Amino acid sequence: MIKKIYSFFFIVLLLVTSPILIRYLLINQKITILNSIYFNFPGIITKNKSCPKYDALLNQSLDNSFSVSIINNKGIIISSFNDEIPRLPASNQKLLSSAYVLSKYKLNNYLKTSLLKKNKNNYYLSGQGDPDLNYEQIIDLVSNVKENKIINFNILEIDSNLYWPKGWSNKDKLYEYGSPITSLAIESNYNKYDDIYTLKNFIKNYLNNKFPNSYINVNFIDSEKRFYLKDTIEINKIYSTPILSLLTLINSESHNFTAESLFKNASNTWNENDYIKLKNWLENKGLPVTDTYFADASGLSRKNKITTKLIALFLDKMRYSNDFKAYQSTLSILGVRGTLAKRFVNSELSGKFFGKTGTLSNVFALSGFLYKNEKPIIISLIQNSNNIDQEKAFKLLSDVYYMKSCK
Repeated sequence: MIKKIYSFFFIVLLLVTSPILIRYLLINQKITILNSIYFNFPGIITKNKSCPKYDALLNQSLDNSFSVSIINNKGIIISSFNDEIPRLPASNQKLLSSAYVLSKYKLNNYLKTSLLKKNKNNYYLSGQGDPDLNYEQIIDLVSNVKENKIINFNILEIDSNLYWPKGWSNKDKLYEYGSPITSLAIESNYNKYDDIYTLKNFIKNYLNNKFPNSYINVNFIDSEKRFYLKDTIEINKIYSTPILSLLTLINSESHNFTAESLFKNASNTWNENDYIKLKNWLENKGLPVTDTYFADASGLSRKNKITTKLIALFLDKMRYSNDFKAYQSTLSILGVRGTLAKRFVNSELSGKFFGKTGTLSNVFALSGFLYKNEKPIIISLIQNSNNIDQEKAFKLLSDVYYMKSCK
C-alpha cells in the first residue's frame, strides 16, 4: 500500500515538473535533439513578463505608426508595442521565406540550368532561376547542340502572367529590384533589354551562325507542360553557387529576384503565385499567423501583412533549428556587412546586431538578433507611415543595447 502511494506521488511529481524541466532544457539549449523537436513542434514556450523600463522606452519614444516586439534570451517577451497589428513588412518578409527555403535544402545544394535532348534534333533548355546565369554559360550549354538538317530548340519558361507576384506596383516593375521572376533569367533580368525574348534571339543567332546550312527552330514551351521532357537525356548543365551563398544574397543584400526564385523552387510553385505554403509552414510551428497575409517571398508586394509578434516569435524559435548558425550567417551585420554596413560603424554596437532591414515607400522594418554580453535579444520593429523615421528605429536599437537587462 505504501509503495503504491509513493508511486502515485512520484508520477504526479514527474507530470508537474516535466514541463518545467523541458522548458529549462530548451531555454538553455542543453539537448540538441530536444531543440530540433521543439523547432518542429506546433507550439511555443515563449512567455510574457512585464518589464517597466522597456515599456516606458517604447511608450515614450514611439507613436502608433510603430509596432515593436522584444524577446530576451530566455524566450520571454519583455516588451511590446502594437505588436499584433498586421503591417507591411517590406523585406523583413525575407526572414521568413529564406528560413522556409533553408528547411527544404541542404546548404551545399544549388540551382541547375540544363540542356536536354530527345531524339536527334530536339533540344530543351530548362532552368531554376539561377540569379547569376549569364550569356557565357548559355553558350556553354548551347554549344552542345549537334549539327542536323533541322534543329528544334525549345525554351521552357513560365506563363508571362506569373512574372510578378501580386501586389508589385507597376512603378516597381520598371526598376532592377522589381525585375520579372522567370526560370531562365540573364543576371536576374536586371537589364530590361535582356528579357526572355532577347535570350531566344541570342540562341537563334548563335545556332544560325554555327550551323548556316541547318533549319533552326527556337520556340517557347510552357514549363508546366513537363511531359515534353519525357525520354529526354541531360547532355549538359550549369550549377549556381551553393544555397547558403544565395541565402546570404537574399538576406544580407536584400535581393528580391533570388528570394522569389529560391522560394518557388523550394515550394514547387513556379507555375503559380500562391504563398500559402509559407503561411502553413509557420502555422504548423505554432506561430501566430491569424490576420496575416503572404503575397510574395521578398516583401516587395504591398499586399503582405504580418506582425512584429510573428517575426519575433519566429526568430526566437529559429534559434532551436539545426541550421540556426547558417541562417544567422546569412543576415546583415550592423556596421559590417550588407544593408546594415553603414550603421554604427566603429561603435560598440558594430558587429553586435545580425538582422534584416526592410524599406518601401511609407515602410521601414528592422528585425534580428542584438547580442548583449554574448546573449541574443530579439527585436522586431515595423513602421508604416507617411513620415518614416529610420533614425528613431536605430536609436531604439541602441537604447535597448545600453539599457539594463530585464530579469
